[in-house]
Amino acid sequence: MLKTKKIAFIGAGNIAEALVSGVVKKQVVPPSQIHATDISQDRLKVLKERYGIGIGLTNLDAVKWADIVVICVKPQVIDEILFDLQSLSGSSQLWISVAAGIPISQITKGLGPNSRVIRVMPNTASSILEGAAALAGGPGVSSEELLLGQTLFESVGKAVVVEEALMDAVTGLSGGGPAYVYVFIEALADGGVKMGLSRPVAQLLAAQTVLGAAKMVLEKGVSPSDLKNQVASPGGTTIVGLHRLEQGRLRATVMNAVEGATLRSKELGESGKGALK
Repeated sequence: MLKTKKIAFIGAGNIAEALVSGVVKKQVVPPSQIHATDISQDRLKVLKERYGIGIGLTNLDAVKWADIVVICVKPQVIDEILFDLQSLSGSSQLWISVAAGIPISQITKGLGPNSRVIRVMPNTASSILEGAAALAGGPGVSSEELLLGQTLFESVGKAVVVEEALMDAVTGLSGGGPAYVYVFIEALADGGVKMGLSRPVAQLLAAQTVLGAAKMVLEKGVSPSDLKNQVASPGGTTIVGLHRLEQGRLRATVMNAVEGATLRSKELGESGKGALK
């Protein structure tokens, strides 16, 4: 059970704060069982003041104290972090990494072959507790440990378990997906402005429309296709708009975007640079 675990965050950036905020607000883990480390003391003070968590330990001491260690650092510095922690090879901690594009094999190489590692690809909406995350377990990770990781990330949104080989596809879809949706919201609002609406009104209507449509998919348990058909009345305005989208190859373009981002993620992973979103 996650509530009994002590969690150390190595790195106190946006993703770390989102997770801390989620588990504290939802009372998944009490603040007294959370500790964060970072090179920025100012950043650590902010987290302590906002959430009442522990700060001040070195990376090594924080890891020794913890049951679960969440690595929230940039891909380009993860090897340095792992080198500093290699003396803990074979320790009992469960390791969770959100370093984009860094494979489990690279982490276990740094920590030791017996280390139990979960790799996670979250997205930026975690900061408002509406994130989408995918988890992949490495060798030796039990189903119970995967559930602990999933529970942690469900405190800031939705979380699913996938095979590690699919993490590049996750990066292409939900990792970069918010940017695709922002472009769509902007275009939807631009259309409203073109037709005479003010910019603030058009943007509010566009954003709320996308939010409402997404909630319909998640909460109604109905396919997007069926929901689309419910809106598009025969001979009505919506079917005309959908026809224009088809003429512009919207669906093919979005599919190509996910494919292109996935392939780029694979390239960056193979080059050892991580997934630079």
